Amino acid sequence: MKNISRRTAIKSVLGGSALLAASKLSAHAPGIARTEDAKLKGNIRHSVSKWCFGDYELDEFCKICKSIGIESVELLDPKDWPVVQKHGLTVAMAQGAGLGIDNGFNDPALHDELIKSYEEVIPLVAKAGLTNLICFAGRRNGVSDEEGLENCANGLKRLMPVAEKHKVVLTMELLNSIGHKDYLCDHTVWGVELCRKIGSPNFKLLYDIYHMQIMEGNVIEHITQYHEFFSHIHTGGVPGRAEIDETQELYYPAIMQALVKTGYKGFVGQEFVPQQEDKIASLKKCIQICDV
Repeated sequence: MKNISRRTAIKSVLGGSALLAASKLSAHAPGIARTEDAKLKGNIRHSVSKWCFGDYELDEFCKICKSIGIESVELLDPKDWPVVQKHGLTVAMAQGAGLGIDNGFNDPALHDELIKSYEEVIPLVAKAGLTNLICFAGRRNGVSDEEGLENCANGLKRLMPVAEKHKVVLTMELLNSIGHKDYLCDHTVWGVELCRKIGSPNFKLLYDIYHMQIMEGNVIEHITQYHEFFSHIHTGGVPGRAEIDETQELYYPAIMQALVKTGYKGFVGQEFVPQQEDKIASLKKCIQICDV
């Protein structure tokens, strides 16, 4: 099955019918939501990536998430944070700084521009009462893993004083380098070594289970061994980034149980692309699967 990237999937999601979206919104309006939907166990803090549900207006999507018991809608720019917060939700992983997935801290020529961007957004994250701000390594562009490690560390160390001052955690996402061709931060151990090299509690990793299953597997082992370096977790079915159910190769209840056992207190963000026609039913199902 062809891997679906964030960039390609969002285009197809946004291409959905507005009429279909409206009908689904009315079907899942919070006023008619069952009260038991929000009765979750509390061991996992649930979040969801909005880009996977692009045909829903953010305001209405927040109402739906609230009715399900989800605490956060994530991967949103500063202009969208107030919309989420007015519903009593948070943004567990903020975005809005940087130059995208491909152009990251691996390229020293981009450091000044990246640093300027992050120095502008970090105070906004703090002012909004948020914590995590996403960043990326970028493509390898012919450099070795060792050189890339040095490049990223050199650039990110320049940002640690402002991140520490504002109590914001810069969080680099681990991505597969097949769908995101040539991406540098594509193995857990490399990312952990970068954390150690930077040496600040304000730099951590976004451990994306979907991407790391593609690249290396051993998901429970890596969570158990390296959880202290993770500020956020993403889900997604393999193959194809579909629902995290019996159609794919990972058993998420065991993964979530292992995560809880570590004492992890961050969020778990659903980042699957719904394949079912009823996308909200898919979201509810996947939240329940992770609610151990």
